[in-house]
Amino acid sequence: MIQLLVFLPLISSIVAGFGQRFLGATVSKAITTGGLFASCALAWPIFIGFLTGDSTEYVAHVLTFIQSGDFVVDWSLRVDTLTAVMLVVVTTVSALVHLYSWGYMAEDPDQPRFFAYLSLFTFMMLMLVTSDSLIQMFFGWEGVGLASYLLIGFWYKKPSANAAAIKAFVVNRVGDFGFSLGIFGTFLVFGTVSIPAILAAAPGMTGSTIGFLGGRVDTMTVLCLLLFVGAMGKSAQLGLHTWLPDAMEGPTPVSALIHAATMVTAGVFMVCRLSPMFEMSPTALTVVTFVGAATALFAATVGTVQTDIKRVIAYSTCSQLGYMFFAAGVGAYGAAMFHLFTHAFFKALLFLGAGSVIHAMHHEQDMRFYGGLRKHIPLTFWAMTAGTLAITGVGLIEIPGVLPAFGFAGFHSKDAIIEAAYASGTQAGGIAFAVGIFAALLTSFYSWRLVFLTFFGTPRWAGSEHIQHAVHDAHGHHGHDDHHDDPAAEDAGHSPHAHDAGADQVKHGTAGYHPHESPINMLIPLGVLSLGAIFAGFVFAPYFVGAETGAGFWKGSLFFNEDLMHTMHGVPLWVKLAPAIVMLTGLLIAWLAYIRSPSFPAKFVAQFSALYDFLLHKWYFDELYNVVFVRPAFAIGRFLWKRGDQGTIDRFGPNGAAALVVGGQRLTARLQSGYVYTYALVMLLGLAAATTWAVTR
Repeated sequence: MIQLLVFLPLISSIVAGFGQRFLGATVSKAITTGGLFASCALAWPIFIGFLTGDSTEYVAHVLTFIQSGDFVVDWSLRVDTLTAVMLVVVTTVSALVHLYSWGYMAEDPDQPRFFAYLSLFTFMMLMLVTSDSLIQMFFGWEGVGLASYLLIGFWYKKPSANAAAIKAFVVNRVGDFGFSLGIFGTFLVFGTVSIPAILAAAPGMTGSTIGFLGGRVDTMTVLCLLLFVGAMGKSAQLGLHTWLPDAMEGPTPVSALIHAATMVTAGVFMVCRLSPMFEMSPTALTVVTFVGAATALFAATVGTVQTDIKRVIAYSTCSQLGYMFFAAGVGAYGAAMFHLFTHAFFKALLFLGAGSVIHAMHHEQDMRFYGGLRKHIPLTFWAMTAGTLAITGVGLIEIPGVLPAFGFAGFHSKDAIIEAAYASGTQAGGIAFAVGIFAALLTSFYSWRLVFLTFFGTPRWAGSEHIQHAVHDAHGHHGHDDHHDDPAAEDAGHSPHAHDAGADQVKHGTAGYHPHESPINMLIPLGVLSLGAIFAGFVFAPYFVGAETGAGFWKGSLFFNEDLMHTMHGVPLWVKLAPAIVMLTGLLIAWLAYIRSPSFPAKFVAQFSALYDFLLHKWYFDELYNVVFVRPAFAIGRFLWKRGDQGTIDRFGPNGAAALVVGGQRLTARLQSGYVYTYALVMLLGLAAATTWAVTR
């Protein structure tokens, strides 16, 4: 069953990718979508088996991958509770994204290629989460990097899409360099790449040192930090985060699949899989905590000023990943995986909901050109509202003996992380708790800001160039037909100030265009994901973070600190109420700013322009990297190209040899005149020279 589950997406990807000319778009889409739904149908019974306790850990051998002397790496599929959770997340979201893409990509001429890339990505992610060795994990790790490059740059005719794909690929290679060093070091220390063998031997390395960068450092600390560098790149943590927002250049289904539920969570999964190693290094855990907390704060602040609907959700993803990492840093690996699990549902819901809005608004992504959409696309409105309620953590805390805790998915998982950070009792945990509370306030603000700008207020469609194209097309102006229903126009990035709508355009923008609800194949995934956003936290909380049942559920697949879970559930009442208070505060601020007094944001920006510019430029990380890394790299490249390649190698190498031959040919050509007296003179001179040489001898 597990082999069929993992390899069905690969088979369907190969068939759809190489057989598209013979099969056609519809058959190719049906094969890939059917393969993913079959894998999803196989994943859920495995997960339920671990929930009920009927299943136990097992390993399915596929083949011998590497055999070199005593070094043997088997290609095996490990299935335990941690794997089962990821199987459900990956296959469920991927299957729904496949179905959603039937409607969203309906007008794209390259649909078979798109669906083949989606299935290839899913296979690589499944290989990653079922890995039994670090080598196999690295294969899946690099595979999802390749697939993400193909998907982000799917519309390869757009320069911005190509640039975003390259940026994602390069930044991830930086992180993967650290990850590969961590794998090399782990093999050097433990003599194996088998994950179970490494985790079993990890406690014996406590207190040992290893030579690194000319000094002696704690063995487990350096190994864990190197591995964590890989997680920082893949999961877009602060410093290696710059690729994630730009990756929104890909189609919206790509954003939902890669950057909400699967690829970006690979780093969290890796840290949880290797949690017994990380537990051997308090220093490494402290670093993980601080990096996660800093990322949660950074991304939340930047998300408050974004105007592109997809970028708001992208920075939200970056912030939520920070929550997962600082949960792992304080030892609450179960809470980190719980938030990963619930986040997959509500974040995929928000991305796909945003895609439905973009679809209705003729591929306009600037929220400043939305407004009043709840009456036109009510199903999308309610779905995104459910996702917003989930990510902001709306719910009721437990009243012992009276009422159990009940709320949307994020209420159970994000609050568990915040409470665990407080319960850890460490300085790093205390800082993470404070940051988590403030980030929750910002999360509530930017999430409800998105809802209010998109679905409430008066329509502001007149200023949208995309909408004007649609209105003109509807009135017989076919000069802009190249934009009509063209998915490649989705991320054109038009400035709201670049189009000065006249009176006639204002009239047409408000009365001549009517947003439409998405087709049924886009709405079904929204409905299913809404159920997850509503119920996933309440149903599964006892298994993931239960003080009594958690250890029995995880069965040693990750390090589960029962004492921390007991302490977490017994934190003071004000700690439990703090997330709800800041959530309501963020909601109130957003309502006041965008419903009650719409002029307030402009006044705030005018008053605090420096702060606004700082956040709008994303803390100037891109500008800093451009000065420190990009420009010097281009300068070095130009120097090596002009002075090294052309000026030295080509000049004295092939070009120099060619020039020497040409010069010699010209000289000999002058000697070969064709006249008899010239040849006679040469012969006479040669005879005289030979005679002179002989006489002088």
